[in-house]
Amino acid sequence: MSSVSNTRRVKSIKVNDLGTVLDKVNLIDIREAFEYRTGHLPGAKNIPMEDLLYEPEEFMNKDKEYHLICRSGRRSLMACNELVKKGYKVTNVAEGTMAYKGELER
Repeated sequence: MSSVSNTRRVKSIKVNDLGTVLDKVNLIDIREAFEYRTGHLPGAKNIPMEDLLYEPEEFMNKDKEYHLICRSGRRSLMACNELVKKGYKVTNVAEGTMAYKGELER
């Protein structure tokens, strides 16, 4: 009997490679609200990681694709790994907001 692994590879994109698609993606900033207020990518919606992982169905639709971002890309990668296991289509935004070369919104 063979076993099938339930692990899927998480897609990743560097923050400065978002370029022209930035306004076309569902971008979720998973930092805490106080971090988000210090500056976030244009169009990013703030849903703290704990809330998102606790009840992803409240914030996400399994038929849509989402890009997750945090300060450095570490928390968003962890969140992506968990959400992929639950069947969500997510891409990690590597390097996070601290590496973003564009203008942050406040």
